[in-house]
This record gives sequence, structure tokens and C-alpha cells, in this order.
Amino acid sequence: MTITTKADLRAARPFWAATPDIRVETQALPERKEYDVIVVGAGISGAIVTRMLAGKNRRILVVDRRSPVHGSTMASTAMIQYEIDVPLFKLSEMIGEDKAVRAWRRSARAVEDLVDLMKKHSVDCALEEKKTLFLAGDDLGYRALRKEAELRAAKGLSAEYLEGSRLVEEYGLERTGAIRSDRSASANPARMTAGLFRSLSQDEVTVCSPVEITDYRESGDEVVLATADGQLLSAGHVVFCSGYEFLKPMQSGHHQIMATWAVATQPHAPRPAWLSSHIVWEASDPYLYFRATPDGRIIAGGEDEATSATITDPDIMKRKIARIGEKLEALLGRPVGKIAYRWSARFGTTDDGLPIIDQVPGCSRVLSVMGFGGNGITFSMIAGQIVKSRISGKDDPDGDLFTFR
Repeated sequence: MTITTKADLRAARPFWAATPDIRVETQALPERKEYDVIVVGAGISGAIVTRMLAGKNRRILVVDRRSPVHGSTMASTAMIQYEIDVPLFKLSEMIGEDKAVRAWRRSARAVEDLVDLMKKHSVDCALEEKKTLFLAGDDLGYRALRKEAELRAAKGLSAEYLEGSRLVEEYGLERTGAIRSDRSASANPARMTAGLFRSLSQDEVTVCSPVEITDYRESGDEVVLATADGQLLSAGHVVFCSGYEFLKPMQSGHHQIMATWAVATQPHAPRPAWLSSHIVWEASDPYLYFRATPDGRIIAGGEDEATSATITDPDIMKRKIARIGEKLEALLGRPVGKIAYRWSARFGTTDDGLPIIDQVPGCSRVLSVMGFGGNGITFSMIAGQIVKSRISGKDDPDGDLFTFR
């Protein structure tokens, strides 16, 4: 029995799996039965939420049915953008301009806050601040991108529209237009997650793995959790950061699980010099996205589709990886060398591109963090801030943007 969905979160071997120094100290069993907060999930969301909650003599337990870091986080391409998957002008039509602008501004602030958090706790994760190029494609052409850039700029968000001729001149990319923006970053997500956990005092935070939660019940001022091996644990608050293996009560027709594929080249791949300071994505369906690592690899991904079960199909993997390579080389106008790593993964989307950070229906002390879309790490930062406010008895001014729907 399980209270969360279960699935293969990724297939093949992601590049980050070869990263040294991503081990997190764990225990097989909790040392006690009662805690102030229990966090379920030891990926990037769980790490950020725990880091934000730590202190004030809180006793925190983190549990995961897998080893820390080794779930969906390992498959992330770690393009940390403030841009939300749904353009500002479209999101304004869906939820109203005021809410849409608040969501985009909060996302922009979250990237800055994430960078500050890594610096504050000296987390060595190859974090680099970068610009973003959002290229016109078959989903949004140059007119739509110009409209989007003008709206963002009017609302105080970073956005500069580039005509096709300027894009060719400055970047050598053949597209009809693009938006250039600041406030993005890239990192090694495995080292970021492990580094955050290692920055925590073991006197206040205990990480246990493998521990599977099979049930929960809220009663009065505590939540009782049952584990697969028959233990009962209790806490004042429980936060489920189980990502794409979400709590079953959080199932909704407004979100779905999809499949994506990604590659990493050999180090020092042939690439334009500007790529070291930019991340790139396009307004196409399916879309291509890519960026460089400090050692000159190109990490690229895309070819998303709605049937998430296909991530384990080797024939589909071969076809998708080949297509990503072809599109990347065609856009850059050069071969990028041998593909060193290839992998696939599940990820989630919502109708409006915004994550779900809210109480579980019927509960006031059980929270669920579901950081969907291409902004997973950015949304994890927002989740950490909102969860911290909720558990501290405060209202986050943007909490209404990320409610369960």
C-alpha cells in the first residue's frame, strides 16, 4: 500500500550520476518518534524546504523511499529560469493580469533568492548566473514574442526583443526573433541538493532512507505517519516534497505527467563562445532547450510527449536522442561532437504552468509541494518560502497563486 503514486522517474544514466561528492549521510531508522516537521522527499524540493525551515530549534526529519538526490533531481537539466512555461500575455488571459504579473515577478525574485541561498550556505554546485534566449518557433512567432517582450518590460521584468537580423549578427542563430533576458542561472542539481543537506546541523535535521510512508492522519495539532515497516511517526507539520510521485489526494485534471529526454556531450564540445553565458529555449512544440556546463559540455533536452510510460522504451529513446542532436546541430550550424550521456525522465505540467504549493485537501498541517514544468528548481525555492511562512503561522503574499486546483 502507498499513498503516493509510484513510477519509474527516469531511465538510463543521467550526467549528474557521474558527479562526485553527492552523498548524503543517512540513517536507516529515525532516532525518535516525534518531530516538529517531517519532510517526505529528499530531492531538490525537499532540500530547499528543509534548509528554509531549519533553525529555531525545530526538530526535522527527512525521509525518502530512495536514496537522497537519486529521484527526479538526478534527471534535471538545471536550467534555472525566471520565465514560466506559459508566456505572460497568455497567463494574463488565463488568470488575470494582476495574478500573472505577480507570478512572473515572484519567479524572477526566486532565482535571485536561490543564488543568495547557495552563497549564504557555501553550497558548491557549479552555480552560474546567465542570460536567457527565448527563440521564436512554430508555437510563438516573432510577433507574439515582440508582444510578450513589450508586456514584460512594461511590468518591470527583464526582457529585450531581438529582431531576426540582430539575432543572426550577435548569435549566429537563424530565427525570426527572440527575447533576451537576465535573472537566469544553471547549476549541478545533484551537488546543489547534497550540498544543502550537508549544510544542515545533524543535531536538528535527521535524514532517513529508505523509508516509505504508507499512510497519514491529521488529528488536532499533530500528524501521524505510518511507514511500510510498521513504525508510527508524528509531527506538528508534514510536507510532501515527493514531486512527480505526488499524493493521491492531489490528483487533478489540471495537471499531467509527461516524458522528456536529454543529452550531455563530451567536455569542450564545439560551441559558440556566447553559450557559456546563456541558456536557450524555443517557442516550439516540442521544444528544444540547451546550455553549457563549466567544462564545456552542452546539455540539451526536449521532445516532450504526454505518454510518460515511454521513458523506458529503448527504441523511443534512440529516436528522441537522435532528434535532439539533429535539432541542436541544425540550430547552432555545427556538429557538437559525441553524445556522452543520454537519459529520459518523467515531469509534470499544469494548465497554467504554475506549481501547486498548498495544504492537502481536508488537512491544515499536511502540505504538498508539486513543482511542475520547466521551472522545477525555481518553483522549489518559492515552495521553501511559502512553506516556511505557513509553518510559522504567516501568510505569504503570493500563496494564492499556487493553490491546489
